[in-house]
Amino acid sequence: MKLVSRFIIALALCFIALPALTIPVQALEPTIDLSDTSGYVGDEILVYGEGFTDYVDDYLYIRYQVNDSYETMDTVYVDSDGSFESDEFTIPESCKGGHEIGVDDYEGDTPFVYETFTVNPMLKVTSPSDAEGLVGTQVTIKGTGFGEVEDYIEVRYYTTSSDFTVVRSGITANDYGTFTATFNVPSSSRGEHEILAKGEDTDEDEVNEATFTVESGISLSNSSGYVGDSITVTGNGFDASEIGISVTYDGSQVGLGTSADAYGAWTVTFDVPASAKGGHKIDAYGSYTSAADIAEKEFTISQKATLTPTEGYVGISLSVSGTAFAANQGVSIKYDGTQVATATSDNKGSFSATFLAPKSIHGNHTVTASDVSGNSVSFNFVMESTPPAKPTLSLPANGSRVGFIGKVAPKFEWSAVTDPSGVAYTWQIATDAGFVNLVVPEISGLTEASYVLPKEQALPYGRYYWRVKAIDGAENDSGWTIPYSFKAGLLPLWAFITIVALLAVLIGVLVYFFAIRKKPKKEVTL
Repeated sequence: MKLVSRFIIALALCFIALPALTIPVQALEPTIDLSDTSGYVGDEILVYGEGFTDYVDDYLYIRYQVNDSYETMDTVYVDSDGSFESDEFTIPESCKGGHEIGVDDYEGDTPFVYETFTVNPMLKVTSPSDAEGLVGTQVTIKGTGFGEVEDYIEVRYYTTSSDFTVVRSGITANDYGTFTATFNVPSSSRGEHEILAKGEDTDEDEVNEATFTVESGISLSNSSGYVGDSITVTGNGFDASEIGISVTYDGSQVGLGTSADAYGAWTVTFDVPASAKGGHKIDAYGSYTSAADIAEKEFTISQKATLTPTEGYVGISLSVSGTAFAANQGVSIKYDGTQVATATSDNKGSFSATFLAPKSIHGNHTVTASDVSGNSVSFNFVMESTPPAKPTLSLPANGSRVGFIGKVAPKFEWSAVTDPSGVAYTWQIATDAGFVNLVVPEISGLTEASYVLPKEQALPYGRYYWRVKAIDGAENDSGWTIPYSFKAGLLPLWAFITIVALLAVLIGVLVYFFAIRKKPKKEVTL
């Protein structure tokens, strides 16, 4: 009985289901879904499709609208149930706003099924790749998703959370809403800073910002120099208004402590202390910024020496001092290659020495300071070139006569001349005004303003010419004086002897005539 009942029920169900089998199944309409319906150029997108039963086991093309054309982004295979899933593809450069993402069955056709993807504007730092660095770093950003050929775009760098600096302006996007801009990071505190932009058709709040992370750092006004040079250290990327900032040179503080401004910037100036030749480390720290946060800078010291004064006269005191020479070593001071002084450097390589300028010709001379390690510095010393004044001749006076009979050895006198380099005199005497025929060899190096002719060079009777010039220790020459002339003796010796002889004869004649010849004869008395 139970079996009959079950059979009857089954038969009834078959009759009920038979009409349903004769009704045709209605096909699904093709549709697609996007993994995201809005985003930015460069986003990765997936497309899902259903209801593509007419394309089972066939290929379809995923198309993306760029301006007035479509680009193929992927090729998909339709499964047996009429569905597909694309590979991820990248949203290409395209202007802000809606763009069709669709499907067509022939590459290059307009999609017959599509959804809209909305592109939003954004900025991205393309250089440096890690988007971090020091103040002053050159940064390149790329803007995408702006308006087609959008004008008057400006880039804003936020130095604080509310204050910004326009770092680039007057930018125009291309046909795809893309532009690039390069700028140097302005003074700003340590940490992350927003970079935004606005244009003629784009407000700042529409833009997905880029960020740049500022690191703490220092820079030097000079990376090399000498002991005593003034160096300015500039710090950036410290905390806003950070206090207790100090600069160190080889670990010791130099200059005065300071504080950062609202943008984390500060400066400290100091004179380079005595130190050896070579590299020295400059670092900084603050109340929040440690020295380890700062990339230390190297300052290279070169040896240096000074000469004081650099011009003068023979005998002037000259001082040579030097720094960054070899430590605790002998230093040789030479004047035109001749050693004139020595010194010993201290443990920092500093030394000093003095010497008197030696007798040398006027003009340039080389002073050199050198040590056994090969450190050497040369200077130019200028020896004075002002000639001394000409002396004034006095004795024998011009046109005078000296002596009477026989040879004479007169004393010659002239006015004394002074000069910082010291003076010596040169004297000449000749029988002619042109001083072609010198009576005696020229006398030079006279230190007194007079000269006595030696007896062995005594002058015979005649006319003579004499002159003098002054020459200082730097060989500056006053030039010859105007010569004086004088006569030596009244008569030549032979003339004098002749006159004496004649006088003797005359006297004899007279004596004979008056004393002998005219003497009366004595009468003889017989």
